[in-house]
Amino acid sequence: MRFIHFLRPFTVLPAVFGLRVSMDDQQVFSGMEREAMTYEHVSHPSFSDYSLRLKTPTLCDDSVKQYSGYLDIAEDKHLFFWFFESRSSPASDPLVLWLNGGAGCSSMTGLLFELGPCNINKTEGGTVFTSHNPHAWNNNANVIFLDQPVMTGYSFSSNKTAHVKTTPEAARDVYAFLQLFFRRFEEYATQPFHIAAESYGGHFAPHIASIVHHKNKQLVHAPSADLRKINLASIMLGNALTDPLIQMPSVVEYACDSPLAVFSPKSPQCRSLRIRGRICERMIGACYALDTRAVCAPATFYCWSMWTVLAEAKRNFHDIRMPCETNPDCYSELNWMTEYMNRPDVRTALGVDPRAPKFVDCNMDMLVEFMAQGDGMRNTKSVVPELVHEGIRLLVYAGNADMACNYMGNSRWVAELPSIHKDAFGDAPFRPWIVSGRQAGVVRSAGDGAGNVTYLTVFEAGHMVPHDQPEAALDMLNRWICNTPLAD
Repeated sequence: MRFIHFLRPFTVLPAVFGLRVSMDDQQVFSGMEREAMTYEHVSHPSFSDYSLRLKTPTLCDDSVKQYSGYLDIAEDKHLFFWFFESRSSPASDPLVLWLNGGAGCSSMTGLLFELGPCNINKTEGGTVFTSHNPHAWNNNANVIFLDQPVMTGYSFSSNKTAHVKTTPEAARDVYAFLQLFFRRFEEYATQPFHIAAESYGGHFAPHIASIVHHKNKQLVHAPSADLRKINLASIMLGNALTDPLIQMPSVVEYACDSPLAVFSPKSPQCRSLRIRGRICERMIGACYALDTRAVCAPATFYCWSMWTVLAEAKRNFHDIRMPCETNPDCYSELNWMTEYMNRPDVRTALGVDPRAPKFVDCNMDMLVEFMAQGDGMRNTKSVVPELVHEGIRLLVYAGNADMACNYMGNSRWVAELPSIHKDAFGDAPFRPWIVSGRQAGVVRSAGDGAGNVTYLTVFEAGHMVPHDQPEAALDMLNRWICNTPLAD
Protein backbone atom coordinates (compact mmCIF):
# COMPACT_ATOMS: atom_id res chain seq x y z
CA MET A 1 0.00 0.00 0.00
CA ARG A 2 2.77 2.29 -0.32
CA PHE A 3 2.36 -1.30 0.22
CA ILE A 4 4.42 -2.12 3.18
CA HIS A 5 1.55 -3.90 4.88
CA PHE A 6 3.74 -5.72 7.40
CA LEU A 7 6.69 -6.54 5.14
CA ARG A 8 8.02 -3.77 2.98
CA PRO A 9 10.33 -2.08 5.52
CA PHE A 10 12.53 -5.14 5.66
CA THR A 11 13.45 -4.79 2.01
CA VAL A 12 15.29 -1.63 3.05
CA LEU A 13 15.76 -1.92 6.80
CA PRO A 14 17.57 1.41 7.37
CA ALA A 15 14.68 3.27 5.74
CA VAL A 16 12.28 2.03 8.39
CA PHE A 17 13.86 4.14 11.03
CA GLY A 18 14.55 7.07 8.73
CA LEU A 19 11.00 7.62 7.50
CA ARG A 20 8.71 9.11 10.13
CA VAL A 21 5.03 9.76 9.61
CA SER A 22 3.70 11.43 12.72
CA MET A 23 1.57 14.22 14.06
CA ASP A 24 4.59 16.48 13.64
CA ASP A 25 4.08 16.13 9.88
CA GLN A 26 0.56 17.58 9.86
CA GLN A 27 -0.30 19.37 6.67
CA VAL A 28 -2.13 22.68 7.00
CA PHE A 29 -4.92 22.97 4.45
CA SER A 30 -6.54 26.19 3.34
CA GLY A 31 -9.88 27.04 1.78
CA MET A 32 -12.84 24.79 2.38
CA GLU A 33 -11.16 22.52 4.91
CA ARG A 34 -10.38 25.37 7.27
CA GLU A 35 -14.06 26.19 7.51
CA ALA A 36 -15.90 24.76 10.49
CA MET A 37 -17.00 21.19 9.88
CA THR A 38 -20.60 20.27 10.66
CA TYR A 39 -21.36 16.69 11.68
CA GLU A 40 -24.21 14.60 12.97
CA HIS A 41 -23.23 13.43 16.47
CA VAL A 42 -24.13 10.09 18.07
CA SER A 43 -23.52 9.18 21.72
CA HIS A 44 -24.00 5.97 23.70
CA PRO A 45 -24.90 5.63 27.40
CA SER A 46 -22.64 2.60 27.84
CA PHE A 47 -19.64 4.29 26.21
CA SER A 48 -19.46 7.70 27.84
CA ASP A 49 -15.97 8.37 26.47
CA TYR A 50 -16.96 7.50 22.91
CA SER A 51 -19.01 9.35 20.31
CA LEU A 52 -19.66 9.05 16.58
CA ARG A 53 -19.72 12.01 14.19
CA LEU A 54 -20.99 11.64 10.65
CA LYS A 55 -21.04 13.31 7.25
CA THR A 56 -22.99 12.23 4.14
CA PRO A 57 -20.60 12.44 1.17
CA THR A 58 -21.52 11.69 -2.44
CA LEU A 59 -18.05 10.70 -3.65
CA CYS A 60 -17.07 7.41 -5.28
CA ASP A 61 -20.64 6.14 -5.87
CA ASP A 62 -23.49 8.64 -5.57
CA SER A 63 -26.07 5.96 -6.41
CA VAL A 64 -26.03 4.60 -2.83
CA LYS A 65 -26.27 6.12 0.61
CA GLN A 66 -22.91 6.62 2.24
CA TYR A 67 -21.56 8.01 5.49
CA SER A 68 -18.10 8.95 6.66
CA GLY A 69 -16.60 10.42 9.80
CA TYR A 70 -15.02 9.48 13.09
CA LEU A 71 -15.35 7.44 16.21
CA ASP A 72 -14.02 9.84 18.86
CA ILE A 73 -12.48 8.23 21.93
CA ALA A 74 -12.33 10.87 24.66
CA GLU A 75 -10.17 13.71 23.35
CA ASP A 76 -7.28 11.45 22.45
CA LYS A 77 -8.18 9.06 19.64
CA HIS A 78 -10.22 9.41 16.46
CA LEU A 79 -10.94 6.49 14.11
CA PHE A 80 -11.97 7.34 10.52
CA PHE A 81 -14.51 5.28 8.58
CA TRP A 82 -16.35 5.35 5.25
CA PHE A 83 -19.55 3.33 4.85
CA PHE A 84 -21.54 2.39 1.71
CA GLU A 85 -24.98 0.85 1.56
CA SER A 86 -25.65 -2.14 -0.66
CA ARG A 87 -26.49 -1.47 -4.29
CA SER A 88 -29.05 -4.25 -4.12
CA SER A 89 -31.15 -4.47 -0.93
CA PRO A 90 -29.69 -2.47 1.97
CA ALA A 91 -32.51 -3.43 4.33
CA SER A 92 -31.88 -7.16 4.02
CA ASP A 93 -28.30 -7.56 2.81
CA PRO A 94 -25.59 -8.41 5.37
CA LEU A 95 -23.05 -5.99 6.82
CA VAL A 96 -19.33 -6.44 6.09
CA LEU A 97 -16.51 -4.71 7.96
CA TRP A 98 -13.37 -4.47 5.79
CA LEU A 99 -9.91 -4.02 7.31
CA ASN A 100 -6.55 -3.72 5.61
CA GLY A 101 -3.36 -4.66 7.43
CA GLY A 102 0.00 -3.12 8.18
CA ALA A 103 -0.13 -2.68 11.05
CA GLY A 104 -0.89 0.90 10.07
CA CYS A 105 -2.21 0.50 6.49
CA SER A 106 -5.39 2.31 5.54
CA SER A 107 -8.55 0.42 4.62
CA MET A 108 -9.07 3.08 1.96
CA THR A 109 -6.72 0.88 -0.08
CA GLY A 110 -9.38 -1.81 -0.01
CA LEU A 111 -11.96 0.79 -0.97
CA LEU A 112 -10.19 2.51 -3.87
CA PHE A 113 -7.83 -0.21 -5.12
CA GLU A 114 -9.56 -3.52 -4.44
CA LEU A 115 -13.24 -3.99 -3.64
CA GLY A 116 -14.92 -0.64 -3.04
CA PRO A 117 -17.67 0.95 -5.14
CA CYS A 118 -15.10 2.85 -7.19
CA ASN A 119 -11.59 2.40 -8.54
CA ILE A 120 -8.85 5.02 -8.50
CA ASN A 121 -7.63 6.18 -11.94
CA LYS A 122 -5.45 8.86 -13.50
CA THR A 123 -5.74 10.57 -16.86
CA GLU A 124 -2.81 11.00 -19.21
CA GLY A 125 -2.89 14.64 -18.21
CA GLY A 126 -2.32 13.72 -14.57
CA THR A 127 -5.81 14.21 -13.13
CA VAL A 128 -6.80 11.66 -10.49
CA PHE A 129 -10.41 10.49 -10.54
CA THR A 130 -12.59 7.54 -9.54
CA SER A 131 -14.60 5.24 -11.80
CA HIS A 132 -17.44 2.78 -11.18
CA ASN A 133 -16.40 -0.67 -9.97
CA PRO A 134 -18.85 -3.27 -11.31
CA HIS A 135 -17.37 -5.92 -9.01
CA ALA A 136 -17.68 -3.94 -5.78
CA TRP A 137 -18.41 -5.91 -2.64
CA ASN A 138 -21.33 -3.61 -1.87
CA ASN A 139 -23.22 -5.05 -4.85
CA ASN A 140 -24.95 -7.35 -2.35
CA ALA A 141 -23.65 -6.19 1.02
CA ASN A 142 -23.44 -3.05 3.16
CA VAL A 143 -19.73 -2.36 3.66
CA ILE A 144 -17.77 -0.37 6.27
CA PHE A 145 -14.15 0.57 5.58
CA LEU A 146 -12.48 1.40 8.90
CA ASP A 147 -9.03 2.93 9.43
CA GLN A 148 -7.71 1.32 12.60
CA PRO A 149 -5.76 1.34 14.86
CA VAL A 150 -5.48 5.05 15.57
CA MET A 151 -2.81 6.75 13.38
CA THR A 152 -3.90 4.71 10.35
CA GLY A 153 -5.03 6.66 7.29
CA TYR A 154 -7.10 9.60 8.53
CA SER A 155 -7.41 8.17 12.02
CA PHE A 156 -5.30 10.20 14.41
CA SER A 157 -4.40 10.97 18.00
CA SER A 158 -3.55 14.24 19.66
CA ASN A 159 -1.79 12.37 22.47
CA LYS A 160 1.11 10.05 21.69
CA THR A 161 0.61 8.19 24.97
CA ALA A 162 -2.82 7.17 23.69
CA HIS A 163 -1.44 5.32 20.67
CA VAL A 164 -2.51 1.71 20.31
CA LYS A 165 0.41 -0.69 20.00
CA THR A 166 -1.10 -4.20 20.15
CA THR A 167 -3.88 -6.06 18.37
CA PRO A 168 -6.02 -6.74 21.51
CA GLU A 169 -6.00 -3.01 22.34
CA ALA A 170 -7.14 -2.17 18.84
CA ALA A 171 -9.98 -4.71 19.00
CA ARG A 172 -11.56 -3.04 22.03
CA ASP A 173 -11.86 0.26 20.17
CA VAL A 174 -13.48 -1.48 17.18
CA TYR A 175 -16.10 -3.08 19.45
CA ALA A 176 -17.05 0.38 20.75
CA PHE A 177 -17.25 1.65 17.17
CA LEU A 178 -19.64 -1.17 16.25
CA GLN A 179 -21.93 -0.47 19.20
CA LEU A 180 -22.20 3.22 18.28
CA PHE A 181 -22.64 2.36 14.60
CA PHE A 182 -25.56 0.05 15.37
CA ARG A 183 -27.07 2.62 17.70
CA ARG A 184 -27.21 5.06 14.78
CA PHE A 185 -28.03 2.50 12.09
CA GLU A 186 -30.46 0.12 13.77
CA GLU A 187 -31.60 -1.14 10.39
CA TYR A 188 -28.36 -3.13 10.02
CA ALA A 189 -28.23 -4.50 13.57
CA THR A 190 -30.26 -7.63 12.85
CA GLN A 191 -28.43 -8.50 9.64
CA PRO A 192 -25.59 -11.07 9.54
CA PHE A 193 -22.26 -9.37 10.28
CA HIS A 194 -19.02 -10.49 8.62
CA ILE A 195 -15.48 -9.30 9.42
CA ALA A 196 -13.25 -9.38 6.33
CA ALA A 197 -9.57 -8.56 6.59
CA GLU A 198 -6.38 -8.78 4.58
CA SER A 199 -2.69 -9.24 5.42
CA TYR A 200 -2.00 -8.14 9.03
CA GLY A 201 -5.77 -8.11 9.29
CA GLY A 202 -5.28 -11.81 9.98
CA HIS A 203 -4.28 -10.61 13.44
CA PHE A 204 -6.94 -7.90 13.73
CA ALA A 205 -10.07 -9.75 12.59
CA PRO A 206 -9.89 -12.81 14.90
CA HIS A 207 -9.32 -10.60 17.96
CA ILE A 208 -12.19 -8.30 17.02
CA ALA A 209 -14.41 -11.32 16.45
CA SER A 210 -13.37 -12.79 19.78
CA ILE A 211 -14.29 -9.63 21.69
CA VAL A 212 -17.63 -9.36 19.87
CA HIS A 213 -18.38 -13.01 20.62
CA HIS A 214 -17.51 -12.77 24.32
CA LYS A 215 -19.50 -9.56 24.73
CA ASN A 216 -22.47 -11.26 23.04
CA LYS A 217 -22.25 -14.13 25.52
CA GLN A 218 -22.15 -11.69 28.44
CA LEU A 219 -25.34 -10.09 27.18
CA VAL A 220 -27.09 -13.47 27.34
CA HIS A 221 -26.41 -13.67 31.07
CA ALA A 222 -26.70 -9.93 31.79
CA PRO A 223 -29.00 -8.29 29.23
CA SER A 224 -28.60 -4.57 28.64
CA ALA A 225 -31.11 -2.09 27.27
CA ASP A 226 -28.28 -0.14 25.66
CA LEU A 227 -25.89 -2.77 24.28
CA ARG A 228 -26.78 -4.79 21.20
CA LYS A 229 -25.98 -8.38 20.46
CA ILE A 230 -23.94 -8.20 17.26
CA ASN A 231 -25.04 -10.87 14.81
CA LEU A 232 -21.51 -12.11 14.07
CA ALA A 233 -21.70 -14.67 11.26
CA SER A 234 -18.17 -15.18 9.96
CA ILE A 235 -14.54 -14.14 9.60
CA MET A 236 -12.98 -13.82 6.15
CA LEU A 237 -9.18 -13.68 6.00
CA GLY A 238 -7.45 -12.86 2.71
CA ASN A 239 -3.73 -13.57 2.30
CA ALA A 240 -3.54 -13.00 6.02
CA LEU A 241 -0.96 -13.46 8.78
CA THR A 242 -2.63 -15.46 11.55
CA ASP A 243 -0.30 -18.30 12.58
CA PRO A 244 3.32 -17.08 12.18
CA LEU A 245 4.79 -20.35 13.51
CA ILE A 246 3.53 -22.08 10.37
CA GLN A 247 3.40 -19.19 7.94
CA MET A 248 6.83 -17.58 8.37
CA PRO A 249 8.83 -20.77 7.60
CA SER A 250 6.57 -21.37 4.58
CA VAL A 251 8.01 -18.21 2.99
CA VAL A 252 11.35 -20.01 2.60
CA GLU A 253 9.68 -22.96 0.90
CA TYR A 254 7.69 -20.67 -1.39
CA ALA A 255 10.79 -18.71 -2.41
CA CYS A 256 12.97 -21.75 -3.03
CA ASP A 257 10.85 -24.82 -3.79
CA SER A 258 7.40 -23.78 -5.01
CA PRO A 259 6.20 -23.62 -8.64
CA LEU A 260 6.76 -19.84 -8.46
CA ALA A 261 10.14 -20.00 -6.67
CA VAL A 262 12.25 -16.88 -7.13
CA PHE A 263 15.61 -18.56 -6.36
CA SER A 264 17.25 -21.83 -7.34
CA PRO A 265 16.97 -24.37 -4.48
CA LYS A 266 20.77 -24.57 -4.22
CA SER A 267 21.42 -20.85 -4.51
CA PRO A 268 23.25 -18.87 -1.79
CA GLN A 269 20.00 -17.07 -1.08
CA CYS A 270 18.16 -20.32 -0.38
CA ARG A 271 20.95 -21.61 1.82
CA SER A 272 20.77 -18.40 3.83
CA LEU A 273 16.98 -18.46 3.96
CA ARG A 274 16.84 -22.04 5.21
CA ILE A 275 19.21 -21.25 8.08
CA ARG A 276 17.28 -18.10 8.96
CA GLY A 277 13.98 -19.92 8.63
CA ARG A 278 14.95 -22.58 11.18
CA ILE A 279 16.13 -19.93 13.67
CA CYS A 280 12.98 -17.90 13.04
CA GLU A 281 10.78 -20.92 13.71
CA ARG A 282 12.49 -21.61 17.05
CA MET A 283 12.14 -17.97 18.09
CA ILE A 284 8.43 -17.92 17.22
CA GLY A 285 7.99 -21.16 19.16
CA ALA A 286 9.44 -19.43 22.22
CA CYS A 287 7.12 -16.45 21.63
CA TYR A 288 4.11 -18.78 21.54
CA ALA A 289 5.23 -20.51 24.74
CA LEU A 290 6.03 -17.41 26.81
CA ASP A 291 3.95 -14.71 25.09
CA THR A 292 6.03 -11.81 26.39
CA ARG A 293 7.43 -8.74 24.68
CA ALA A 294 10.95 -9.73 25.73
CA VAL A 295 10.70 -12.91 23.65
CA CYS A 296 8.25 -11.92 20.90
CA ALA A 297 9.87 -8.63 19.85
CA PRO A 298 13.25 -10.22 18.96
CA ALA A 299 11.38 -12.94 17.04
CA THR A 300 9.51 -10.27 15.11
CA PHE A 301 12.59 -8.31 14.07
CA TYR A 302 14.65 -11.42 13.29
CA CYS A 303 12.00 -13.20 11.22
CA TRP A 304 11.13 -10.20 9.13
CA SER A 305 14.82 -9.61 8.43
CA MET A 306 14.52 -12.56 6.01
CA TRP A 307 13.03 -10.09 3.56
CA THR A 308 16.40 -8.44 3.08
CA VAL A 309 17.44 -11.68 1.35
CA LEU A 310 14.18 -12.04 -0.54
CA ALA A 311 14.59 -8.50 -1.89
CA GLU A 312 17.50 -9.77 -4.00
CA ALA A 313 14.94 -11.40 -6.29
CA LYS A 314 13.81 -7.92 -7.36
CA ARG A 315 10.20 -9.08 -7.55
CA ASN A 316 6.95 -7.76 -6.16
CA PHE A 317 6.47 -9.68 -2.90
CA HIS A 318 2.71 -9.26 -3.25
CA ASP A 319 2.59 -10.62 -6.80
CA ILE A 320 5.70 -12.62 -7.57
CA ARG A 321 4.87 -12.56 -11.29
CA MET A 322 5.75 -8.85 -11.41
CA PRO A 323 9.26 -7.39 -11.45
CA CYS A 324 9.69 -4.61 -8.94
CA GLU A 325 13.30 -3.51 -8.78
CA THR A 326 13.29 0.19 -7.98
CA ASN A 327 9.77 1.13 -6.85
CA PRO A 328 8.95 -0.31 -3.42
CA ASP A 329 5.26 0.45 -3.97
CA CYS A 330 5.05 -1.63 -7.16
CA TYR A 331 1.55 -0.25 -7.82
CA SER A 332 1.17 3.26 -9.25
CA GLU A 333 -2.49 3.31 -8.21
CA LEU A 334 -1.49 3.53 -4.56
CA ASN A 335 0.27 6.82 -5.21
CA TRP A 336 -2.82 8.04 -7.07
CA MET A 337 -4.93 7.09 -4.06
CA THR A 338 -2.72 9.14 -1.74
CA GLU A 339 -2.97 12.11 -4.09
CA TYR A 340 -6.77 11.77 -4.24
CA MET A 341 -7.25 11.41 -0.48
CA ASN A 342 -5.18 14.54 0.15
CA ARG A 343 -7.20 16.78 -2.16
CA PRO A 344 -8.84 19.53 -0.03
CA ASP A 345 -12.23 18.99 -1.71
CA VAL A 346 -12.12 15.26 -0.94
CA ARG A 347 -11.09 15.83 2.67
CA THR A 348 -13.89 18.34 3.15
CA ALA A 349 -16.52 16.12 1.54
CA LEU A 350 -15.53 13.20 3.78
CA GLY A 351 -15.51 15.30 6.93
CA VAL A 352 -11.82 14.72 7.55
CA ASP A 353 -10.88 16.45 10.78
CA PRO A 354 -8.64 19.47 10.05
CA ARG A 355 -6.34 18.17 12.81
CA ALA A 356 -5.77 14.93 10.90
CA PRO A 357 -2.33 14.57 9.31
CA LYS A 358 -1.65 14.28 5.63
CA PHE A 359 -3.00 10.94 4.38
CA VAL A 360 -0.49 8.14 3.87
CA ASP A 361 -1.54 4.65 2.86
CA CYS A 362 0.78 2.99 5.41
CA ASN A 363 2.20 4.54 8.57
CA MET A 364 5.64 3.10 9.24
CA ASP A 365 5.78 4.56 12.73
CA MET A 366 2.83 2.42 13.72
CA LEU A 367 4.37 -0.65 12.13
CA VAL A 368 7.54 -0.21 14.15
CA GLU A 369 5.55 0.33 17.36
CA PHE A 370 3.65 -2.93 16.83
CA MET A 371 6.88 -4.74 15.99
CA ALA A 372 8.53 -3.46 19.14
CA GLN A 373 5.74 -5.08 21.12
CA GLY A 374 6.30 -8.39 19.33
CA ASP A 375 2.68 -8.26 18.16
CA GLY A 376 3.28 -9.72 14.71
CA MET A 377 4.70 -13.05 15.88
CA ARG A 378 2.03 -13.79 18.48
CA ASN A 379 -0.34 -16.71 18.02
CA THR A 380 -3.59 -15.22 16.76
CA LYS A 381 -4.79 -18.66 15.70
CA SER A 382 -5.31 -19.44 19.40
CA VAL A 383 -8.51 -17.34 19.55
CA VAL A 384 -10.07 -18.97 16.46
CA PRO A 385 -11.07 -22.49 17.68
CA GLU A 386 -13.57 -21.19 20.24
CA LEU A 387 -15.22 -19.04 17.57
CA VAL A 388 -15.49 -21.91 15.10
CA HIS A 389 -16.69 -24.30 17.83
CA GLU A 390 -19.52 -21.90 18.71
CA GLY A 391 -20.77 -21.40 15.17
CA ILE A 392 -18.74 -18.51 13.71
CA ARG A 393 -17.82 -19.55 10.19
CA LEU A 394 -14.22 -19.18 8.93
CA LEU A 395 -13.09 -18.53 5.35
CA VAL A 396 -9.38 -18.24 4.56
CA TYR A 397 -8.40 -17.43 0.98
CA ALA A 398 -5.05 -16.73 -0.67
CA GLY A 399 -3.84 -15.76 -4.11
CA ASN A 400 -1.26 -18.24 -5.38
CA ALA A 401 1.15 -15.53 -6.62
CA ASP A 402 1.59 -13.87 -3.21
CA MET A 403 4.88 -14.68 -1.50
CA ALA A 404 4.23 -12.52 1.58
CA CYS A 405 1.31 -14.42 3.14
CA ASN A 406 1.41 -17.31 0.72
CA TYR A 407 -1.18 -19.98 0.00
CA MET A 408 1.06 -22.76 1.35
CA GLY A 409 1.25 -21.37 4.86
CA ASN A 410 -2.40 -20.32 4.89
CA SER A 411 -3.58 -23.74 3.76
CA ARG A 412 -1.48 -25.48 6.42
CA TRP A 413 -2.55 -23.44 9.43
CA VAL A 414 -6.21 -23.97 8.54
CA ALA A 415 -5.60 -27.73 8.20
CA GLU A 416 -3.94 -27.78 11.62
CA LEU A 417 -6.57 -25.62 13.33
CA PRO A 418 -7.77 -27.55 16.41
CA SER A 419 -11.52 -27.39 15.93
CA ILE A 420 -14.53 -29.67 15.92
CA HIS A 421 -14.26 -29.64 12.11
CA LYS A 422 -10.58 -30.63 11.91
CA ASP A 423 -11.13 -34.29 10.94
CA ALA A 424 -13.79 -33.47 8.38
CA PHE A 425 -11.60 -30.74 6.90
CA GLY A 426 -8.63 -33.11 6.76
CA ASP A 427 -10.70 -35.72 4.94
CA ALA A 428 -12.12 -33.21 2.45
CA PRO A 429 -10.52 -33.10 -1.00
CA PHE A 430 -9.63 -29.94 -2.87
CA ARG A 431 -12.38 -29.29 -5.39
CA PRO A 432 -12.45 -26.91 -8.37
CA TRP A 433 -14.00 -23.48 -7.94
CA ILE A 434 -15.59 -22.39 -11.20
CA VAL A 435 -16.41 -18.77 -12.03
CA SER A 436 -17.94 -17.81 -15.39
CA GLY A 437 -17.03 -21.14 -16.91
CA ARG A 438 -13.37 -21.21 -15.90
CA GLN A 439 -11.55 -22.63 -12.92
CA ALA A 440 -10.71 -19.74 -10.64
CA GLY A 441 -9.14 -21.81 -7.87
CA VAL A 442 -9.50 -24.81 -5.60
CA VAL A 443 -11.51 -25.03 -2.38
CA ARG A 444 -11.48 -27.32 0.64
CA SER A 445 -14.31 -27.19 3.14
CA ALA A 446 -15.90 -28.80 6.18
CA GLY A 447 -19.51 -28.16 7.10
CA ASP A 448 -22.72 -27.48 5.24
CA GLY A 449 -23.22 -24.86 2.54
CA ALA A 450 -20.10 -22.76 2.01
CA GLY A 451 -18.64 -24.45 5.07
CA ASN A 452 -17.86 -23.84 8.72
CA VAL A 453 -14.13 -24.00 7.96
CA THR A 454 -13.19 -23.29 4.36
CA TYR A 455 -9.90 -22.67 2.59
CA LEU A 456 -9.64 -21.32 -0.97
CA THR A 457 -6.60 -20.88 -3.24
CA VAL A 458 -7.27 -18.24 -5.89
CA PHE A 459 -5.47 -18.76 -9.19
CA GLU A 460 -3.66 -15.93 -10.97
CA ALA A 461 -3.90 -13.62 -7.97
CA GLY A 462 -1.42 -12.07 -5.60
CA HIS A 463 -1.73 -10.55 -2.14
CA MET A 464 -4.72 -8.39 -3.08
CA VAL A 465 -7.15 -10.88 -4.56
CA PRO A 466 -10.05 -8.45 -5.21
CA HIS A 467 -7.71 -6.26 -7.29
CA ASP A 468 -6.20 -9.12 -9.28
CA GLN A 469 -9.36 -11.21 -9.76
CA PRO A 470 -12.30 -8.87 -9.12
CA GLU A 471 -15.01 -11.06 -10.68
CA ALA A 472 -13.84 -14.16 -8.84
CA ALA A 473 -13.49 -12.29 -5.55
CA LEU A 474 -17.06 -11.01 -5.81
CA ASP A 475 -18.28 -14.51 -6.60
CA MET A 476 -16.46 -15.78 -3.50
CA LEU A 477 -18.04 -13.10 -1.31
CA ASN A 478 -21.55 -13.61 -2.65
CA ARG A 479 -21.44 -17.37 -2.19
CA TRP A 480 -19.93 -17.04 1.27
CA ILE A 481 -22.43 -14.56 2.68
CA CYS A 482 -25.29 -16.59 1.19
CA ASN A 483 -23.74 -19.79 2.60
CA THR A 484 -23.74 -21.39 -0.85
CA PRO A 485 -21.01 -23.97 -1.66
CA LEU A 486 -18.00 -22.51 -3.44
CA ALA A 487 -17.36 -25.77 -5.26
CA ASP A 488 -20.11 -26.62 -7.75
